[in-house]
Amino acid sequence: MKRMDKRKVYWLCQIGGWSAYSLNELALYSFSFGYSDGLLINAIVTIVLGICITHLYRLAIKRLSWLDLPLSQLIPRIAASVMFMAIIMVMLSVLLDYYTVPDIRKYFSLTSMVFFVISWGKQLLLWSVIYHLFQYFERSKKNEVEKVKLSSSVKEFEAKILRSQLNPHFMFNALNSIRALVLENPERAQISVTRLSNILRNSLLADRRRTVTLEEELKTVQDYLALEKIRYEDRLNAQLNIEPSTLSVQIPPMMVQTLVENAVKHGISKPLKGGFITVDSTIKGDFAYILIRNTGILQQVNSDGFGLVNTTQRLALTFGSQAHFEIKQESAEVVCAQLTIPLASAQEAPKNQILSRNKQLINTPSATSIQGKLA
Repeated sequence: MKRMDKRKVYWLCQIGGWSAYSLNELALYSFSFGYSDGLLINAIVTIVLGICITHLYRLAIKRLSWLDLPLSQLIPRIAASVMFMAIIMVMLSVLLDYYTVPDIRKYFSLTSMVFFVISWGKQLLLWSVIYHLFQYFERSKKNEVEKVKLSSSVKEFEAKILRSQLNPHFMFNALNSIRALVLENPERAQISVTRLSNILRNSLLADRRRTVTLEEELKTVQDYLALEKIRYEDRLNAQLNIEPSTLSVQIPPMMVQTLVENAVKHGISKPLKGGFITVDSTIKGDFAYILIRNTGILQQVNSDGFGLVNTTQRLALTFGSQAHFEIKQESAEVVCAQLTIPLASAQEAPKNQILSRNKQLINTPSATSIQGKLA
């Protein structure tokens, strides 16, 4: 149903519903007190008042985002609103009846006021229940459609990410570096081939897993930096500062590696003197923070086929709106890319799968430098 169609249905229901209610009341009052023009005026005004007050209630619901609240919070709000609207309608109706139907004045009393409030409360509660049920089913239908679209988008997006994960220039340079080591340092060449195969394997498996632990991701980052260390030698100074508590945090596969690759491309390869790259991780409150810093000056942000733009989309698809990606010029010659991941969405991996690999990543309780491993 199109938006305009829904609006028409809403107004038809409003006018039709309140007209039917007012005509029914007109018939009852006419039967009890006899027909008069005052009763007809009263019925017409009631239609207008009913439409106005419920429409204002609808606008308030949307502005206050009540439709997003759980039932435990929504029900008390509906009850209070219905009571408030019922009291207003009784006050206006009594005032209107007082002038349009003089014969009814003798029936006004505290008991009758309570009865009127209950009577109006029933009508307004019925309106509220019908409206909220309609919105619930509409939102459920919309959510189902969005889930289908999201599932399709995720598959399409992951395929795009997979195709762009491995920078062909990196592969070419890594192979050239390994070729130069074959005669000069065969043992190191063998280790480099193993590192390259690890990166290839992790990249090929990326489309099969929604998330990986930060610990697994850092192994790929280490392999990548070790290969780049062969090429840049002393121009590349890399260090990981990882809190052990963050190793089990789940992140999208190849995300940190892609950001590190971007840092090498823009922060190390361009300056003649090279520069540094650091990867830091910490947990504060309900969020895990991963920061990639590198030497450089931030230019216009673009994806170059993979990387920065896609990172924001992947975080949103995986963790929702609470996840966040930001890249900024932290100081005169330092660029910082920050990933903010909600821990509630990133479920921690079993601890026994982490402890067996901790010593490979950390030498102290707070941080580790991989610079020595890259030589």
